[in-house]
Amino acid sequence: MIDRRQARLELAQGRGRLPSVVGAVFDRYGVVWAGRAGGGADLNAQYRIGSITKTMTAVLVMQARDAGLVDLDDPVGRHLGDIGYAECTLRQLLSHTSGMQSEPAGPWWERTRGSDFTTLAAANDGSGRVAAAGEWFHYSNLGFALLGEVVARVTGTPWRQLVTQSLLLPLGMTQTSYLPRPGAQPGFSVGHFTGVPQLEPLADTGAMAPAGQLWSTLADLVLWGQFLAGARPDLLAPESLAEMTSPVTADYGLGLRLTTGTTGTLVGHNGSMPGFLAAVLVDSASGIGGVTLMNATTGVDQAALLLELIDGDLDHDGVEPWVPSGELPEAIRGVPGLWFWGNTATEVRWHNRLLELRQLAVPDDVELFGLGDGRIVGLQGYHRGETLHVVRRPDGEVDHLEVATFVLTRTAYDPAAPIPGGPHRQRA
Repeated sequence: MIDRRQARLELAQGRGRLPSVVGAVFDRYGVVWAGRAGGGADLNAQYRIGSITKTMTAVLVMQARDAGLVDLDDPVGRHLGDIGYAECTLRQLLSHTSGMQSEPAGPWWERTRGSDFTTLAAANDGSGRVAAAGEWFHYSNLGFALLGEVVARVTGTPWRQLVTQSLLLPLGMTQTSYLPRPGAQPGFSVGHFTGVPQLEPLADTGAMAPAGQLWSTLADLVLWGQFLAGARPDLLAPESLAEMTSPVTADYGLGLRLTTGTTGTLVGHNGSMPGFLAAVLVDSASGIGGVTLMNATTGVDQAALLLELIDGDLDHDGVEPWVPSGELPEAIRGVPGLWFWGNTATEVRWHNRLLELRQLAVPDDVELFGLGDGRIVGLQGYHRGETLHVVRRPDGEVDHLEVATFVLTRTAYDPAAPIPGGPHRQRA
């Protein structure tokens, strides 16, 4: 019997070129299915969860509200003083309706070591506002850094300790941590054209941590998904959880994304950090939900994949697993990249030891070439059986590609390259 969920996970790994991906489907009682795909995939390993961290920061805010320490309509300046965006309310920050900028000023916060809050606040004076408060939904990582500092100040406990004491330990999420533990998955970005993985930095994001710092596992995020479905009213009152899951905008509540599935609305969040993608979604009514974790920067729509795994009624053809590229063969060196056949943009990718040629305007029409008998020969498509010639300059760099008089150049109609037939030649 075909495990359709496993087949879908393998499809995502192969098509998305994911070094590894793990997934689980759960209900109120525990895990009902788990699977993995890709080299080194480990159901028990830590992955970075990115903005799923925001859901925990949001719960800390709601706990503080329920304890009488804050009001959701408090301006953030009431707790943080005279800072940029001091007029924004906690409710606006939670729902991304404050109109503040999406990212903090300065270096890319997800890939660089973070500063303390004083430094962060000094660098963000409010001049980056993109809309009036309440005007529209505009996702803001910076807003959740402010929320994390608010709960730290009103409780007298640093955010890093507070999230552990108030949520992780009571829920039994013992494998969720601020920094990666030994055995955690490394984070990769994959070269689009070459398929060669590149390690991404694992930065301590400092004051930005409440927006995306944490690491976790499938098992721990199942516990978090069950919490979001109301499993622990002792940690957050059902009325407060319902408030978080009520739409403020079309698809966002208070710190939670609202996603439409086949059975209704699911709540949770997706997450991304350089080298990692993640998602957790759960149907509050039934308690059925799912988790995915992967150590890739791009390659898959996390929510769409997770909805299919939760639904389980899948019918997908198999796909060859993707294997990360190592060093490129000498004959292929310099070939992967963007090329032009006339004005037609064509991407050339090295994928599972084959060259893929696809016109960007018609991405599903793929030609395949393989290495054999000292030549690069067409295996699939218009040029099947014909040789792709890599024409190099005296310094060894690739000048152009040629197959059966079709010439591909780095720029459209490169006047320095031999382009037979001129600009009006068409493929049969």
